[in-house]
Amino acid sequence: MDLLRKILFPFAILYGWITGIRNFLYDIGLLKSVSYGVPVIAVGNLSVGGTGKTPQIEYLIRLLSAQYKVAVLSRGYKRKSKGFVLGDTNANAEILGDEPFQYHQKFPEIYVGVDADRRNGIEQLLKLNPKPDVILLDDAYQHRKVKAGFYILLTAYGDLYADDYMLPTGNLREGRSGTKRADVILVTKCPIGLSIKEQDGIRERLRTDHNQSVFFTYIDYDDRVFGQAKVLPVSDLIKRDKTLVAGIAKPQPFFKHLQHDKDTLLTFPDHHHFSSEDIDKIKKSAGDKLIITTEKDYVRLKDKLQSDQLFYLPIQTAFFSGSADFDSKIKTAMK
Repeated sequence: MDLLRKILFPFAILYGWITGIRNFLYDIGLLKSVSYGVPVIAVGNLSVGGTGKTPQIEYLIRLLSAQYKVAVLSRGYKRKSKGFVLGDTNANAEILGDEPFQYHQKFPEIYVGVDADRRNGIEQLLKLNPKPDVILLDDAYQHRKVKAGFYILLTAYGDLYADDYMLPTGNLREGRSGTKRADVILVTKCPIGLSIKEQDGIRERLRTDHNQSVFFTYIDYDDRVFGQAKVLPVSDLIKRDKTLVAGIAKPQPFFKHLQHDKDTLLTFPDHHHFSSEDIDKIKKSAGDKLIITTEKDYVRLKDKLQSDQLFYLPIQTAFFSGSADFDSKIKTAMK
């Protein structure tokens, strides 16, 4: 914790007090949460960014879309549009936001909507024909105006909410008591060799209720990178000099997975809109070398860089164990 964050600790206490009162008012019904006639599954976290919500939403889409008409509703962070927008043939990352546009491109059979007002967004989705069978709320754990039927709370290994503080001293959006709303807790981005003993230790530190299940997941990187017209094996890329570009909250694992000693690493803020100056910087750095980026960044870069030079590395959420149990809980929430 740096000095400035320590100095701001009194404001963290104040912020925690304010969010605590707000949650209490919702809990006792003085502030109203609205439920809906279709299953609503909320995915989110207590902290600011970097817990792996996007691959978790995609996991749920893959799990449910073969049997149900799925809709995803997101705020559409840093999009340039306003109000409710439904993904269609005219959609792009600037209209929907990078993550919703990624869902829209990868899963054309689902609805993808964006709206900062989640109530209005849900109401608009329910007017569609056919109506969605389930709505996945992306990054909506603190959106108490909507009462979801099932809550999935994410916390990243190495950055557990149990070890964090309220903003601005730490990165928590609300106090740890907010974990009580969770039906399941996923510890994400775990190292591949995480032992059962360490998993048990983390469970103890999280102090979950007896009715809450804890699962441990890791990022499963694809063994190929994808461009518009070509696919390349990662095993070949690691040996080559290249430029790695990331505009995500915590890019270090992405870099580490692909990095060669002579690679150039370019880091941009999360959800970054790449300016012409940024594009010039990437081109100058890369020269005639390959440019590898994250899937989220690819949707914003693909029309700005040469298609035969730009590639992205897909990722998925994978469970150490208990995936069948997790899937069963989600299917039960659909009933």
